[in-house]
Amino acid sequence: MRSFYTLVITQTLSLIGSRMTSVGVGIYLFKTTGAATPLLMLAFFNELPGMLGGSLAGVWVDRWDRRKVMLFADLGQALGSALLIGLFLTGRFQLWQLYLIAFIQGIFSIFQGPAEDAAITMLVPENQRERANALREMAFPFAGVIAPVLAGLVYAAAGIAGVLAIDLVSFLAAVIALAFITIPQPTASMLGEASRGSFQREIAAGFSFLTAASGLLILVIYSTFTSFLLNGPIDLAIPYLMKFTGSEAGMGGYLGLMSLGAFSGALLITLRPNIRPRMGLLLGGMLLNGVMFLVFGAARSPWVFGIALFLLMLPLPVSNALFISIIQLKTPADLQGRIFSIVEQLGYLGSTVSFFLTGYLVDHVLNPLAGVPAWIRQAPVIGSQFNPGMRVVMIVAGLLMLAATTLVAAWPRVRELETRLPDYKAIPSVELLKE
Repeated sequence: MRSFYTLVITQTLSLIGSRMTSVGVGIYLFKTTGAATPLLMLAFFNELPGMLGGSLAGVWVDRWDRRKVMLFADLGQALGSALLIGLFLTGRFQLWQLYLIAFIQGIFSIFQGPAEDAAITMLVPENQRERANALREMAFPFAGVIAPVLAGLVYAAAGIAGVLAIDLVSFLAAVIALAFITIPQPTASMLGEASRGSFQREIAAGFSFLTAASGLLILVIYSTFTSFLLNGPIDLAIPYLMKFTGSEAGMGGYLGLMSLGAFSGALLITLRPNIRPRMGLLLGGMLLNGVMFLVFGAARSPWVFGIALFLLMLPLPVSNALFISIIQLKTPADLQGRIFSIVEQLGYLGSTVSFFLTGYLVDHVLNPLAGVPAWIRQAPVIGSQFNPGMRVVMIVAGLLMLAATTLVAAWPRVRELETRLPDYKAIPSVELLKE
């Protein structure tokens, strides 16, 4: 567990640096362009490599030492931060360069998530994994509480280059820690041994496992759709909150409240792990998320707005921690790099399409429509002020979330996944396979 805690702490520091960069770049882009599209396009290019080839990374995660895979990923992303610092300090920065570097960093990041998810299986006993995954989920909202405050202070004092410098240092701290920890390699499973050979054959083994476990496959597809519904609207938070509050300080306060909601959700799982059935809480949390999207899109009062933001984020780390735990429990350890890579690639597919469509719809379709007289008659709840296009996106996302979750919850193969699909028990060694 010492290696696990070292990994969590240093990756959390790295995440704080990355979130500071996200907030700093978001402020810079919105101040210089005044539009939501550049910010969403940045996220689009960062996640595009995962959408195009995320599942390919899983083969290397399963073939190589997972600690070295994470080292490779952190070093590559640190290189991107160093390049950005150089561009800002020399005055040569252009928007296309930011997109290119985000794309390069995205290539390295597709190795990070699957390697870390698969490593947890080898570092943490099964009865502690939900707590372990929840601790990891706490890192993102914790960084979300700390990063906006630090980013605002550093941005005011040293500009965007100063924010990026802290991100670079945090990446290097994670690299140093990874150099000194040990992550055991998984023992061979029958399916893993049978799939050894060509690159294509090893990729196919991951897809074959998911196809055979149909309930798990449906859950993964549902996760992809929720990724599409969540990422674009949530990434509108910075421009949406800037318009709503009229100040960077007000925006930072609401961002902190969102992160506090996610942190509280993850904390609930750490205090009460081993919740059964997992699927009941997972799907119930997503229903709450859908309702809060509706409230978020329609709210006018700052208090209602704040409560909706808090409760919107509360179930997300809970559902994600349970989802990861289910995959770790049901999947052979030596295939988990491939399985998690497939899950991430599908998630990237949902999120990148969401980023691309959301920015275009808000800036070029919905906001222009809000100036038409017929809009006020047809959309009295939304109105024509306070980002009407963004409000439409929030409300539609909430309605679709409620519909999709209700449909999946009514499907016995998914609802009863934990009892219908047996837990995977790893064969302890290759020698037993030969016998």
